[in-house]
Amino acid sequence: MKWYKKLHWQIIIGLILGLLWGLLASVTGLNEFTSDYIKPFGTIFIAMLKLIAMPLVLVSLVVGVTSLNDTTKLSRMGFKTVSIYAVTTVFAITIGLVAVNVIQPGKTLPAETTATLQESYSESVDDRSATAELVQNRGPLDFIVDIVPENFFAAASNNSSMLQIVFVAILLGIGIIQIGGKKAQTLVDVFDAFNDVIIRIVELIMLTAPYGVFALMASLIIDLAGDDLSQAMELLYALGWYCLTVIIALIIHVFIVYASLFKAMSDMKLSTFFRAIQPAMLLGFSTSSSSATLPVTMERVEKNLGVEDEVASFVLPIGATVNMDGTSLYQAVAAVFIAQALGMDLTIAQQLMIVLTATAASIGAAGVPGAGIVMLVIVLEAIQVPTAGIALILGVDRILDMCRTTVNITGDAAVSVAVASSEGRLGAPNLDD
Repeated sequence: MKWYKKLHWQIIIGLILGLLWGLLASVTGLNEFTSDYIKPFGTIFIAMLKLIAMPLVLVSLVVGVTSLNDTTKLSRMGFKTVSIYAVTTVFAITIGLVAVNVIQPGKTLPAETTATLQESYSESVDDRSATAELVQNRGPLDFIVDIVPENFFAAASNNSSMLQIVFVAILLGIGIIQIGGKKAQTLVDVFDAFNDVIIRIVELIMLTAPYGVFALMASLIIDLAGDDLSQAMELLYALGWYCLTVIIALIIHVFIVYASLFKAMSDMKLSTFFRAIQPAMLLGFSTSSSSATLPVTMERVEKNLGVEDEVASFVLPIGATVNMDGTSLYQAVAAVFIAQALGMDLTIAQQLMIVLTATAASIGAAGVPGAGIVMLVIVLEAIQVPTAGIALILGVDRILDMCRTTVNITGDAAVSVAVASSEGRLGAPNLDD
């Protein structure tokens, strides 16, 4: 197969062309044209991915649970999955804290820039603070209560309720196992056929990925730059050290934590893993949504990494809502960066509080829109740093959101490989497409 026919190369070309078009549009005054006639194609692409995400999770998870045919295996796999996700999250936060304390990006931010950003984004900070207050006032077990839906159809109509659909799918799968016999087999056959149909739909949607990515990137650039590209560049330069710190920490996490995970629990090489999962990583970078990218992640993990369907369909939907390695790492860097910019020195105890709070918040705020910033408000409140400082980072949050989502998706796939290997359900990888 020629290189330009491979999906990941097509997505990369779409990203580059979208970036170039966005810059050109900002310079030549084509922002309105881009917003009216190019951006909608990116919106449609994300909408199609979100449209198929919920039925994919439901059907594939039912198929996965019923194929295990043993509730003991199910509970063992569930314990492994959640434990690994929790451990990698703690490592991510720790790496973020070490990086931000070594580089100290907050001390490079000019005072006038701080004042300007706080004034520009004060209204947005107030909105996020109000949402975070609702999350903080939740009871300690409310996140467990929220997993159980009162109405299946209401949960299925909201992509932020993914964990509720996971719960329903597991319950339905267990029910099918329990009844057994001919009726159970009929239901299994129906869900299995439906799963094949949905996978085919995902493949059709992915034919439009390069065009959707082009539109998303072009619209992102004009949204960041507006009509004054030079002003946007000055802002990005002022926050460059902060961005660099987050990105360095994310890279360290991927190449140390995930590499160690593979070495401990499977024989797969990191290079093989990256080659297989590239399209999902690039799509996650473009969409900034683990849920929207889930259909592609599942397809690559099953077809290209060799993870058996029942493992991928169980581990990945849970990871799309619970696993927030990239986001949690970002919380740690952002919280210390804001404290540094405001001239505050955090104690060891306060930084340990960041580890505990960010880990807990990653579960409690998983279904909240804009969860990254909402979680950050909770972390700042815990260490008594003014939440108004979030205004310092909102200008580049969209870019870093793309990076941390990519790491979240990479983590989901890595954990699925580790769990599959430990269960003896990992086949040979396929890198041909």
